[in-house]
Amino acid sequence: MSQQIALTVNGEPRRTSAGITLAGFVAEIGLNPVKVAVERNGDIVPRGTHDQVTLADGDVLEIVHFVGGG
Repeated sequence: MSQQIALTVNGEPRRTSAGITLAGFVAEIGLNPVKVAVERNGDIVPRGTHDQVTLADGDVLEIVHFVGGG
């Protein structure tokens, strides 16, 4: 079994695989990466860098998912 890390996502505890990128995590939880904004440990993460940011044990994420409508 792969190692797991603990995260807090929108105030809720979650676990995921160690070494996962932010882009991978967004996909893992079923969100469209084009329609999210992410804050990691109090800092906004530019969308263009989501595939370069590796999550770490204890990270705190706030993820906002944009929904279109009319």
